[in-house]
Amino acid sequence: MSISSQRTTLIVDGILAALFFAVCALYALVGGWPDLVVAVLFSAALVLRRVAPGAALVVAWVAACAQMLMLRELQPADAAVFAVVYSTSAHGSLAVRWWGLGSAGAGAVLVSAYLSVVMPIVNGSGVAPTADALGRLMWAGLLFGAALAGLVLAWTIGLLVRTVRDSRDQRRRAELDRREREHAEYRYVVEQERSRIARDMHDVVAHSLAVVIAQADGARFAAPTRPAAAVEALETISGVARGALGDVRLLLGELRHREGESPQPALDDLDDLLEQVRAAGLDVRRTDRGEPVPLGAGHQIAVYRIVQEGLTNALRHGDTTAPVHLTLDWSPGGVAVQVENAVADAADGAPIHDATPGPRHGIPGMRERAELAGGTFAADLHGDGRFRITARIPAQAAA
Repeated sequence: MSISSQRTTLIVDGILAALFFAVCALYALVGGWPDLVVAVLFSAALVLRRVAPGAALVVAWVAACAQMLMLRELQPADAAVFAVVYSTSAHGSLAVRWWGLGSAGAGAVLVSAYLSVVMPIVNGSGVAPTADALGRLMWAGLLFGAALAGLVLAWTIGLLVRTVRDSRDQRRRAELDRREREHAEYRYVVEQERSRIARDMHDVVAHSLAVVIAQADGARFAAPTRPAAAVEALETISGVARGALGDVRLLLGELRHREGESPQPALDDLDDLLEQVRAAGLDVRRTDRGEPVPLGAGHQIAVYRIVQEGLTNALRHGDTTAPVHLTLDWSPGGVAVQVENAVADAADGAPIHDATPGPRHGIPGMRERAELAGGTFAADLHGDGRFRITARIPAQAAA
């Protein structure tokens, strides 16, 4: 219970205890100052009953013992005992709850003995309707049963209220946990979607810029001697740039609006991709083995992007004078994609396939696409100076 909540509870219980004392004081003033002291103690116990039920139980015992030591009769302030016993089970700790139950039994014994034995002996008065020993014993038994039933009933009601309150709190916490879990899942899905868009953005921009750079270099060298080749290269640059611009716009639109559509390439688009790369001066030789099997849209995108990134790396960092071999090896379980190219000499610039420091998007992006599709990915630089990437994409996503 927080400090502000405790303060509010004390104020509310203090007001109720003051009203209780005002009612009991009318009777206590008639009985004299001893009854007034008992009423004050029971009212103090009511103030503490929810904030400190253990202390309230102690104060109630002090009030009851003081009342019996001063040989006072029953009075309205004694009703506070039921509220205190109720609070021990409704608001107290495990130990306080058991002390409350024990106090119910001990209190029933004391009150029955006090009213049926002590009071008649001390002043010849009491609540017993008969003077013989058997009658007093029977009356003491009735008093004990009534007091025990009342106090245990108050303790049981408090326990039931506590159970209902704890159950409601558990449901509320479970609901909060569920909402937090859904929010975390939503953030995860959004992050995954943004990562996917970032991969697509990288693939589109990197591939298109590689083609544009290769064509621009070719046009620059061909312009003095072969103007027609330069014009053809410029036309290729224009087409690739327009396509990349359209893809980037769609990707940015998806970032701004969830309903936006991003480029969704398929296996049928591989021929156009190969034509773009060949137009950029790369000799790509495609080989298909086996009977193609149907792939889901996500798996087709993975195959397309892996091939695109592999060819882009070969165009940017490989030996463009040597052929690049693209192999699609089909089987009933899926397709194995292999892109193999010659590595540029160190004099021309070290390839990115080497273990160079710093983050790279190409190789990790291809690996992530393959693994998200339920497949595997490997990239190796062989001793013969050729770099090979191999990705296995299953026909069905892994469970």
